[in-house]
Amino acid sequence: MIKATIFEAKTNLSELLKKAQEGETVIITSGRERTPIARLEAIHPVGKKRLGALETPGFTLTDAFFDPLPEEELRVWNGEGD
Repeated sequence: MIKATIFEAKTNLSELLKKAQEGETVIITSGRERTPIARLEAIHPVGKKRLGALETPGFTLTDAFFDPLPEEELRVWNGEGD
């Protein structure tokens, strides 16, 4: 997660949009206390796949996730084994 003040966001908008497109979340803050006021996220991030709302750092969903299960594991899922 990246935090930026309103001034930093205006100055570096293109860079922050690129980070958001890459899957980062940008929090825009205001005031001396840096109170969060907005969140910038990509509608369709490029290069990263997310599993639901899981935001675990370093976790990416690989293409192996979509491979068929081995026959033995399919039998277990279908209630035919242990």
